[in-house]
This record gives sequence, structure tokens and C-alpha cells, in this order.
Amino acid sequence: MFSSPLIVRIPPSMQMTDEQFFEFCQVNHDLRIERNQFQEISIMPPTGSETGNRNFNLAGQLYVWSEQDSTGICFDSSTGFKLSTGAERSPDASWIKLERWNTLSSEQQQRFAPICPDFVLELRSPSDHLQTLQEKMAEYMREPGIQLGWLIDRKHRQVYIYRPGMPTECLENPTTVSGDRILPGFILHMSKVW
Repeated sequence: MFSSPLIVRIPPSMQMTDEQFFEFCQVNHDLRIERNQFQEISIMPPTGSETGNRNFNLAGQLYVWSEQDSTGICFDSSTGFKLSTGAERSPDASWIKLERWNTLSSEQQQRFAPICPDFVLELRSPSDHLQTLQEKMAEYMREPGIQLGWLIDRKHRQVYIYRPGMPTECLENPTTVSGDRILPGFILHMSKVW
């Protein structure tokens, strides 16, 4: 098993349509697959058990808040979104306001929804390169609809806060992270993340 993402480059004459890429992901459902704006396919290794547990805790905290708030819905790391650049991305956890989600057709909701979440969260695993994740977060911040992004670097106990059009903020070893006005009342408790 590989420990870093495997990048597959496809010649221009063999590029997959969105339908073909979706089907490719479905028949390889055990793989974590993304496609960037240059049509390069990334096949990510499964996370280690510890990272998987931390990611589940993050998603669980977001889910509990989302159910209480009821203004949007959240998604886990296996969810693909089609960005305006043509990239298909799968954040570790994400949330979309219901009013935006409900503008999509049922068919769009069942595939890689052509929408960028309002909130995205990425958790750096030991095999992830920080710069690659920072570039992914910058890509999200250029998307219509995005409001907030968090990149959690467990190794250095840092949380990078991304907001469109604003400089990235870095929190050093926070005990909690607030969802601000985008996710009102959401407080991520970091004790089970670190």
C-alpha cells in the first residue's frame, strides 16, 4: 500500500467526462479519489486508524451542531463536490446551507454536486504534505459560495482559518475553534483532535 497520494495523469485525448469520472469512482468505491482542475486524478491512501478516529470525531461534532442548528446539512469525507474549476474534491468534513443545497436538482444531489460547500474542513494526516493541503484550501477559497475553511495540522497543533478575500489566520494549539458567524454556535473542541 502506498503512503502518499498516487497522481495519475491522463492524456488529453483520453480525458473522462464528468459522467465517466463519476462511474470510475463508483466502480472503485474502495478508493479515495479526487480530480484537480488539470484533470489529474489523485488516489489517496486510506488514513491510519488514529487519523480516522480524529476525523470521525470532527465530523461527529459538526453533525451534532448541524442537527441542532437545522439551517444546513453536513457531509463526510467520502462526498465529492464538482467545483467551478472542473475539479472534483472531497473535504474531510463540510457543511452547506439548505437554501443553497435545495437549488440543486435531485440528480445533481445524487452525483458529485456542482457546488462548493459553505464550510470545508481538512485534517492533515501524517502522509499529507502541508503545502498540498494549503493549495487545496486556497482552491476552495476561490469558489463561489465558500465562506469558511479550516485546515487542522495535528503534527504542529495548528489550525489554519481560511476566509475568502482575507489573509489566512493560524491558531497555535487552540483548545477550541469557533465557527464565527458562518456556523453560529459551533465550537470545535480540540482535545479529541490533538
